Formats: sequence, structure tokens, C-alpha cells
Amino acid sequence: MDHQLFAEIYDAHARAVYAHAVRMTADHAGADDIVSLTFLEAWRLRDSFDRVASPRAWLFGIATNVIRNTRRAARRHRDAIARLPPPSSVPDVADAVVSRIADAAEASAALAVLSRLRQADREVLLLYVWSGLSHAEVAQACGTSVGTVRSRLSRARTRLRELTASHLAEPPPSRRRPTPRTTREGSL
Repeated sequence: MDHQLFAEIYDAHARAVYAHAVRMTADHAGADDIVSLTFLEAWRLRDSFDRVASPRAWLFGIATNVIRNTRRAARRHRDAIARLPPPSSVPDVADAVVSRIADAAEASAALAVLSRLRQADREVLLLYVWSGLSHAEVAQACGTSVGTVRSRLSRARTRLRELTASHLAEPPPSRRRPTPRTTREGSL
């Protein structure tokens, strides 16, 4: 069978094959796929076309087999999916992202106000938190007692929390209102 004859067979029977596929599947979108697969298979079997008495019956037979194979494949797929374990719940990444953003804002604010702590408190906090030293090691590094380190650390944490909260509550510089400037006479 040559390309021209096959094109003529397609033109003559594609609508009938489509209608057959819709009747068999009750699925218009799926019927388009059935027609495509039917004519693909017909092209593959074109050497046997010489022995065909009715091209329409031959194409309907191919379409029926394609529908059976498609249903069988869909059933196998459903069965395979049914054998899979139920999906585990996936954590919502939005919560982690929001948490990271909040943590980054707090860390940035803490760094911005860190210089406002008393120097002794800041040293203890930095050695303990950022450098990872123990209370005894901080005491040794600062030349003081462990009890003093603990009280300075507690005071520094409390003050840093307060300063950070205050800093976060302030509007960013881009949203602050400029203070009005006055002239020598006191007017605007």
C-alpha cells in the first residue's frame, strides 16, 4: 500500500472509526487517541491490506483491538497503583519558608541591636552563643566566675530580646516619615 492509498483510506474512514471509538468508550478525547493508534497500527499492518475484503471492517477490527489493549493497560495501571503503599503526608514547605524568613528577620534585627548591649554582656553572649564555649570556658576567657557569666548571659539574652522586638516593631527606614525641618524663625 502506498502513501496515497493510505491517505485516501484515512480520509474515507477516519470519522467512522472515531464514531466507533466514541460508542465503545464514551470518551471523546480518548476516541481521538484510539483513532490515532488505529491508523498507526493499520500503517504497520499495511502489507496485509491486499487480503482485506472491507477496509472499514478491517479498521473497525483494529480499533476494537486498540480499545481492548488500552483498557487492559489502564486496568493494569490501576492495579499497580492500588498495590502501592498509601502516600505519606508531605510537610508543607511554606511553613518552613515563613519560619526561615522570620528567623532571618530576627537574626538581622539581633545583629543590628547587638552593639547596644553592655560590652561585658555582649562579650559573654558572643563567646557562649556564637563561639560555642561552655560557661566555664567563657569564665576563663573573660577572667571572671561561672556565676558572673551565667548572670551576664541571662541579662544579655533578656536585653537582646527586648531590643530585637523593639527593632522589629519599628517601620523600615523607607516607610518612616521624615521629620519636618524648621527654619530659624521656627516655621516650616
